[in-house]
Amino acid sequence: MKLSKIAAGATGVALAMTLAACGSSTKTADKAGASGGSSGGSAAGALVGVTMPTRQSERWIHDGDNVKAGLEKLGYKVDLEYANNDIPTQANQLENQISMGAKVLIVASIDGTALSNQLQAAHDKGIKVISYDRLLMKSPNVDYYASFDNYKVGVQQATSLLVGLGFKKEDGTDVASPPAGPFNIEVFAGSPDDNNAPFFFKGGMDTLKPYLDSGKLVVKSGQTDFKTVAILRWDPATAQARMENLITKTYTGGAKVQGVLSPYDGLSIGILSALKSAGYGTAGQPYPIVTGQDAEVASVKSIIAGEQYATVWKDTRKLANLAVTMADNVLKGQTPQTNSTDYNNGAKVVPTEVLDFETVYKDNYQKVLVDSGYYTAAQLQ
Repeated sequence: MKLSKIAAGATGVALAMTLAACGSSTKTADKAGASGGSSGGSAAGALVGVTMPTRQSERWIHDGDNVKAGLEKLGYKVDLEYANNDIPTQANQLENQISMGAKVLIVASIDGTALSNQLQAAHDKGIKVISYDRLLMKSPNVDYYASFDNYKVGVQQATSLLVGLGFKKEDGTDVASPPAGPFNIEVFAGSPDDNNAPFFFKGGMDTLKPYLDSGKLVVKSGQTDFKTVAILRWDPATAQARMENLITKTYTGGAKVQGVLSPYDGLSIGILSALKSAGYGTAGQPYPIVTGQDAEVASVKSIIAGEQYATVWKDTRKLANLAVTMADNVLKGQTPQTNSTDYNNGAKVVPTEVLDFETVYKDNYQKVLVDSGYYTAAQLQ
């Protein structure tokens, strides 16, 4: 990916999902491969502040738990906080961690542009800052960034839509004899104040563009602008309401939705609820192909049941382990490994390590999610 990562929006995610079946003892950072041993020298027993956006999403609970477990395994003290999607709360949590004497801050922000004062205060005290999954914006006081390639995530979401519609195989190669189409699709984007959301959307739309240009895919509502299709705070209820409105206003006279590009499982569940209420999911009116992200339990169950079609799975154990390793390196006076200089937060190019991911379909969820130990079979029943 060669495009500049200067984001138009700031970080801000409120993923409102049911937390049933979350919190697995199998999902700890030490099982993701965090190196053992204890911290040495003056770093021994140092305090690391970890702030996560919300407990209203399985993934953030797992992220927080995994980071905490990995750091504690290395002998560090950890202050783990969740901000309940409230920006002042997160700012206060960071200020408290600075006052407590934290040596490193690991921050998954709600609004990455709203923390400049706290980041400056950390810098003034020599505290290193690791931006976790969502890039902290417009501040030179961000030392490292641990994430996934979010543009490629969007590419893969769109690819899974094309797989479901019959244009591509799961390995991304073209089908020899694809359908002629046209297929009616609708597109959704994440929160406009989340730095990652525009990259998911751009990756998806760039991938779909040849099919839209050729007329094989048609966005029947005509709504393809990011600002129009973005769902503030990643709210499932808002996504459901928008899908209901699209069905009522656009899909009349027998027209059907045949695909939905959705960037997150929580939105996908809301979208599917709207579709079900409109009669989709019956023998004569199957669900459209609906994509997703995060492999949350409810959506994996939905995939198994033949409702949601696919989800992009980003192994949060690996991301947690990466952040733990970065923090450990910094505390020991070492330079963390990075593999990208593409991420510019508007004030500096932040040294970054990006991880890979996988797409989960009904035919591979067992291998990808269960055999890897991410979920147990019982959790997905």
